[in-house]
Amino acid sequence: MKIPISVLVVIHTAKGEVLLLERADHPGFWQSVTGSLDSHDEPLIEAAARELLEETGIDAQSFGKNALTSMDHSVEYEIYSEWRHRYPPGTLKNTEHWFSMFLEDRVPVQLAPREHISCQWQSIEHAASMCFSPSNQEAIRKLNSI
Repeated sequence: MKIPISVLVVIHTAKGEVLLLERADHPGFWQSVTGSLDSHDEPLIEAAARELLEETGIDAQSFGKNALTSMDHSVEYEIYSEWRHRYPPGTLKNTEHWFSMFLEDRVPVQLAPREHISCQWQSIEHAASMCFSPSNQEAIRKLNSI
């Protein structure tokens, strides 16, 4: 069962491009890197780095210790009904913690085929408009203020 605490990692470049991933289990649903904690005591930054590596092949450590940073923001949202079966019975809400992964330029992406079927780089505003999740849209738009 998934823990209802997750991370969202917005990957972006110096040119204002954002990497989006298309979900394998729901083609047409675009998002940033996301994932739940593996354990209740897993540090959020470690979960973000782990999910980043698992979903894109991008190793945050190879870009320096300040490339992956907390956006110092979290949101609580209602879990979509189609995904509630992944959580303990009666779990309706998830708390999502936001992170930013800064890259000087685009890097090769190696998708986890069970999770994502394609990826693309888009401008901040276009990337935000493509995301199905309102919190993901908001996190991307927040890049304009960091």
